[in-house]
Amino acid sequence: MQQGEIELIELLKAGDGPAFKHLVEEHQDKVFRLCLGYVKNEEEAEDVAQEVFIEVHESITGFEMQSSLSTWIFRIAVNKSLERIRYYKRSKRFGWLTSLFGSEEKYSKYSYDWVNPGVKLENAERSQVLYRAIDSLPEKQHAAFIMHKVEGISYKEIAEVMELSLSAVESLIFRANSNLRKQLEQYYKVDKS
Repeated sequence: MQQGEIELIELLKAGDGPAFKHLVEEHQDKVFRLCLGYVKNEEEAEDVAQEVFIEVHESITGFEMQSSLSTWIFRIAVNKSLERIRYYKRSKRFGWLTSLFGSEEKYSKYSYDWVNPGVKLENAERSQVLYRAIDSLPEKQHAAFIMHKVEGISYKEIAEVMELSLSAVESLIFRANSNLRKQLEQYYKVDKS
């Protein structure tokens, strides 16, 4: 950990407002994109990112500096994103009951209709198929894949975020790639016929 980061952490622990503002400005875009990679809805990603920084603010005094500050923030972002997905999956299971008494709109935010803003319109359908396949991965494979392929986070930092060994992360990403290849092969076989 570099001296500047240690000083920033000390300021944050002391409740320094400008230091927290600096932290948010430095990490907000990456945290937002990481959350967006999970929840597939810009409004939801903004909400989750805000929850991440609230958690950082409330928990900074307990940060023990055993990892870098960014690794700790990414860990919170991944956990908050997964919590949001689990919430919507649970809500969706009971959505049929809600539909008897009112609108289901609240439960339909987690959608496969989302298209990454960087994807051109003609690739939108392929993008949706890809994100569906990514979302079908087991949770740990999904988390490692999103962090590495979508956000470009190194295997080493993913290992720290997920509290796994480097070889475990390599294995997760290898299996994620293999699972995606199998699923997408099926799509392209059906698509070409």
